[in-house]
Amino acid sequence: MLQIAFIRQNTALVKERLALKNFGDIALVDELVSLDDTRKKLQLEFDTTQSKINAASKEIGQLMAKGQKEAAETQKQEVATLKTTLQPIADQLAETEKKLQEQIVKLPNLPSEIVPPGKTPEDNVTIREGGKKPALHAGAVPHWDLTKKYNLIDFELGNKITGSGFPVYIGKGAKFQRALIQYFLDYNTNAGYKEFMPPHMVNETSAFGTGQLPDKEGQMYFVTEDNFYLIPTAEVPVTNIYRDELLKETDLPVKMTAYTPCFRREAGSYGKDVRGLNRLHQFDKVEIVQLVHPEKSYDVLDEMVNHVETLLQSLDLPYRILRLCGGDMGFASALTYDFEVYSAAQQKWLEVSSVSNFESYQTNRMKVRFKDANGKNQLVHSLNGSSLALPRIVACLLENHQTEDGIQLPAVLHSYFGAQMIN
Repeated sequence: MLQIAFIRQNTALVKERLALKNFGDIALVDELVSLDDTRKKLQLEFDTTQSKINAASKEIGQLMAKGQKEAAETQKQEVATLKTTLQPIADQLAETEKKLQEQIVKLPNLPSEIVPPGKTPEDNVTIREGGKKPALHAGAVPHWDLTKKYNLIDFELGNKITGSGFPVYIGKGAKFQRALIQYFLDYNTNAGYKEFMPPHMVNETSAFGTGQLPDKEGQMYFVTEDNFYLIPTAEVPVTNIYRDELLKETDLPVKMTAYTPCFRREAGSYGKDVRGLNRLHQFDKVEIVQLVHPEKSYDVLDEMVNHVETLLQSLDLPYRILRLCGGDMGFASALTYDFEVYSAAQQKWLEVSSVSNFESYQTNRMKVRFKDANGKNQLVHSLNGSSLALPRIVACLLENHQTEDGIQLPAVLHSYFGAQMIN
């Protein structure tokens, strides 16, 4: 969440950065400043009136001590009159503060200065590529045929049990899924990330804290009876672990990782891009989250990008890293890098990770602070990334490593899966 003091002091800059993010209601910035003007005026009226009441009340005590009861009674009447005017001011002030809060959370985070302009994924900038696209054998097929051939995943069974987008992993398919999760977690914990196993549902306060509300209500599954949300990513519960906490500067950075299933309605998704594992309503993902000193967050962002890149390299997959343009960025992000892996059988790039710096946008909502060397409380910066999302990684591993005899697995997975091939 942006801070009203920053908006007031940098109104033109805020409008300029929001325009880069293609935010459609720039006039909201002026409305917020106007609301804050009203709030300041009401606060001054309230404070002035309260000060008069306090002074008059003090004087009443002094008059009574001197035996001037008549004068004291007059002052009491004055206090009573002031109190009747105070409550309407307090009510207006509370209403204005509420409206200011309701409106300010509608503003997305401001994009970083290095975010490229643009409106669609076609405007994203490729930072670098790695790996080599494989030359598949003549009979190569996409992953939805491979999973059927080797009895790894049953999409129709998932459709029977729940609906489309809820696949059932079977036998070696389930084992392969579990092997990848364990490898990703080990890779992260070996890099200093502490593992957590968080709840898979969160309350409204947690969803608000990371920016899912009020931006993504329609994309989350909602448990109406208890007012809980199924998590769209482990980022939500993991980042909220430190909500309302005051950290020591020496506690930073806080590095966390977690595996969870993720639930997304994916409303409006249809067509060839949702076939097989390309887009699901329930999928597995291993996440990394960091809470860091604000002066170090962009160095940490580069570190996290390198962390995910090295993980992809270990899987022998061709990949590219994109810096997202303003129009393709998430609501809460200041800068995002997407990782895409090339699907050889489908002959297209599939997103498998996003690594983002949210600066203080999330931590201002969650009130995650640290006490600096001068004893001043500051907001930490939060970052997160997929390390990694499994469905499309599985799709690309199956497709890119397929041979006529089976799926030849990367060397790093042999001990986790207990075999060198899936056949």
